[in-house]
Amino acid sequence: MDLSKMSALFPKPLMAESSDQEKIPSRHLAAAAVAEGESCEFGSTKYFALCAFGGVLSCGITHTAITPLDLVKCRLQVDKEKYKSVGNGFKMAVAEGGAAGLFLGWAPTLIGYSMQGLCKFGFYEVFKDMYSKAIGEENTYLYKTSLYLAASASAEFFADIALSPMECCKVRIQTSPTGTFPRTLRGAFPKILAEEGVGGFYKSIVPLWGRQIPYTMMKFACFERTVEALYANVVPKPRAECSKGEQLVVTFAAGYIAGVFCAIVSHPADTLVSYLNKAKGSSIGDAVKVLGWNGLWGGLVPRIFMIGTLTALQWFIYDGVKVQLGLPRPPPPEMPESLKLKLGLVQQ
Repeated sequence: MDLSKMSALFPKPLMAESSDQEKIPSRHLAAAAVAEGESCEFGSTKYFALCAFGGVLSCGITHTAITPLDLVKCRLQVDKEKYKSVGNGFKMAVAEGGAAGLFLGWAPTLIGYSMQGLCKFGFYEVFKDMYSKAIGEENTYLYKTSLYLAASASAEFFADIALSPMECCKVRIQTSPTGTFPRTLRGAFPKILAEEGVGGFYKSIVPLWGRQIPYTMMKFACFERTVEALYANVVPKPRAECSKGEQLVVTFAAGYIAGVFCAIVSHPADTLVSYLNKAKGSSIGDAVKVLGWNGLWGGLVPRIFMIGTLTALQWFIYDGVKVQLGLPRPPPPEMPESLKLKLGLVQQ
């Protein structure tokens, strides 16, 4: 993607630079009064609840929409002898189950990733606000990338606990040979519960954390810093002067860039999750031995395409929900005056 071409999407501002009194204040991660056109205070309970709702729509809709690609990706990971390529995987899925066969596992996907999105985005905002208040305004600016990483990792820990039961059902439905396992959630869930107990839903929780926590840390930190970079180096005017539509274009571009990196860092663990949910009684060590180094990277190309598109759409939907619901969307943290004084950048 040639980011320099993005500047053509943004008309040059005609207004002269506003005075210091008119400039938008720097971002503070503490709650503030409700501004005109906003539906709630930043950092309020209502704000966090609506962010969580945005996460439900963001993750639930996007993951369900790409169920066919996810199905082929999972099958490439667990049965590389039978499924030779992405195209071959689609062809065989249709041959075995018709067009409807491409959407095997859509129900646990919708439920599981909606629950995950609620926790991922909602708790991210909660932890980011909590950690920012704990370290103070100056450290929030100095260590903002670390703040994004810590908040997203904390949120994803709980999000995966919510996701794991439905992820287990989804993978079993999608990868089990025809006739050996139920093809619907209402059949799969009670079967796993009866045969393996509650623990059966969480036997792949460790590799799930291994997949999702690095993925989410990259997703949020890379996105936040890419947005900052785009506004600083590509977009020809400040974010405050961009229309909502222009801001969403930046959101989509930053989301796609973040998604490519997300797919790469989390792929080996994603392969292990797929394998362990199919192979009863196997450990992580067993899976690594069977798959080998090359096998751990099976299905990477479709997953890069899938995750890149998925992440971009998730951020687009999430930011769009914020816009429609009138949620505060403050700019990235700017250097506080107290820190400028300490560094000698301004005079008292």
